[in-house]
Amino acid sequence: MNALLIDGKWRDASDAGTRTIRCPADGSEVGVVPEATAQDAVDAVRAARRAFDQGPWPGTPAPERAALLRRVADRLVAEKDEVARLESLDTGKRFVESQIDVDDIEGVFRHFADLAAADAGRVVDTGMPDVSSRVVHEPVGVCSLITPWNYPLLQTSWKVAPALAAGNTFVLKPSELTPHTAIWLCRVLAEEGLPDGVANLILGAGAVVGPTLTEHEDVDLVSFTGGVVTGRTIMAAAAPTVKRIALELGGKNPNVVFADADIPAAIDNALTAVFLDSGQVCSAGARLVVEESIHDRVVDELVARAEQIRLGGPFDDDAETGPLISEQHRAKVAGYVADALEDGAVLRCGGGAPDGEEYDAGWYFAPTVLDHCTREMRCVREESFGPVLTVETFSGADADAAEDAAVAIANDTIYGLAGAVWSENAGRAERVAQRLRHGTVWINDYHPYVPGAEWGGFKQSGIGRELGHAGLEEYRETKHIWHNTRPAPAGWFADRANATDAEREQG
Repeated sequence: MNALLIDGKWRDASDAGTRTIRCPADGSEVGVVPEATAQDAVDAVRAARRAFDQGPWPGTPAPERAALLRRVADRLVAEKDEVARLESLDTGKRFVESQIDVDDIEGVFRHFADLAAADAGRVVDTGMPDVSSRVVHEPVGVCSLITPWNYPLLQTSWKVAPALAAGNTFVLKPSELTPHTAIWLCRVLAEEGLPDGVANLILGAGAVVGPTLTEHEDVDLVSFTGGVVTGRTIMAAAAPTVKRIALELGGKNPNVVFADADIPAAIDNALTAVFLDSGQVCSAGARLVVEESIHDRVVDELVARAEQIRLGGPFDDDAETGPLISEQHRAKVAGYVADALEDGAVLRCGGGAPDGEEYDAGWYFAPTVLDHCTREMRCVREESFGPVLTVETFSGADADAAEDAAVAIANDTIYGLAGAVWSENAGRAERVAQRLRHGTVWINDYHPYVPGAEWGGFKQSGIGRELGHAGLEEYRETKHIWHNTRPAPAGWFADRANATDAEREQG
């Protein structure tokens, strides 16, 4: 199929290479797409450069740019189930989750449409009658947008929508494993009137096309979401031409539970934090940091409920979570578990592929809880990106010492993307949230996000909210603190741990 979009024309790769996309749930063929070459990437960058320098989009009035984004949002509403189906087939995730993702994506496009429509500069009073002074906003230029395989279209929308709202042109490179919703979006943009060359789509492996997208002199900004190792490579590649960069590099996120927390709500949300989408979420609460006095109660209940989580494919109505993205990724997750056991962790449940013929064709991994973990273990320090929860404990001679111990554990990571604090003591919750070196901190909650809230990481979780000469902002980190004053179970996973056999049979 013609699935590379370059300068307004759909075409195959220049060397006719292809990749077969298979559903991770059962290995079935989803489609065959072209694999771009380095020359294709060069062509796309040059097209974006011409469209920016010569085309109308950068000078298009902000209300017109906003109107296009709203038309895309309308298409997401009209074609919601088809977009969700494409997403689920590529990723293997549950169809109902993909439907929720499409709702979120619609919200992203409407949010940035509103920002574009309201975009304006400001007049500066110089105190001199013969001088006018004003501050205006202008687009950066050509943007390379590189997105991952988890939440493919949502991650893409967080880059494409603001890039277009600000008047930029771009080259989009989705993960080679999950291209179909990116293809859908670029077709919709063209159909809704986006000028040729503004949106360009390159498919294929990052090792082939990535150097062009990150090094080419015609690229002004690189936005990447993915692993920290690749992020470091991109920073180095962008340095010679001093490109702007925006990096979101994942995390190893602590979920801190104090003894005075609402324990049922904390347990329920801890399950959601780590097992939603089989843990393939950059903000997943993969580190449970629990006060020692409640360790047994919390972990025993977590294990009992984790063992009851139902796995299945996208269209299995009984499934509560799905497979991992690929065979290679499942092997990587299994390696983290094996290393943890060698290092002294205790396997409480899961640990590998689930039993059952229904799972043999897919890349499933059972929800896993590793107890008695320490910060020295690789499974605690590195991002496994799977359904693996590590459990660490803290304690203190008094309340202040307990807070100090919890913060020390939670902050002992190279990452700083997200985390949570569970405590019914509002003062303690706020104190700990302020001390955590993580870009988003939830209090008595986990995972909610709304467009417009700050999102980005401290330390090696990423950079790039506010770049250039932004006054104090270049020297500040921004934190989003979410405080739920009425915590409640999230309801993602059924509580069947204490159900009778008859009740389990009835679901």
